[in-house]
Amino acid sequence: MTSMLVKAGIAALVAFTGISVTAPIAAAGGPEFGIYVQHQDRGWRDDRGWRDDRRWRPDRRPRGCAPWLAEAKADRMGLRRTRVVDVSRRTVTVVGFDRGGRDRVVFANVRGCPVIRR
Repeated sequence: MTSMLVKAGIAALVAFTGISVTAPIAAAGGPEFGIYVQHQDRGWRDDRGWRDDRRWRPDRRPRGCAPWLAEAKADRMGLRRTRVVDVSRRTVTVVGFDRGGRDRVVFANVRGCPVIRR
């Protein structure tokens, strides 16, 4: 019985010693007070209802072949009255007229709009 009391006393002594050692270390910094101002820069997009600026940025071009780019490229290839008839995940199809009549050009839906078939 006495050995159990001795062990409990030693455990309490170790616990109190640990608490007394950690208290001065934690309080070494001292209290600090200050005034902090958080600055939030609101751009012109917030005024016009743009909430998610990850969707459109003026410095970033479209990743794939935009339909208007495909039409412009088909115009430069000699087609007249061009229009986009199909846009899929892989291709952009443009139809128009050339010297022989109706014609179509299929572009890949990647950057630069490479021609797949004419």
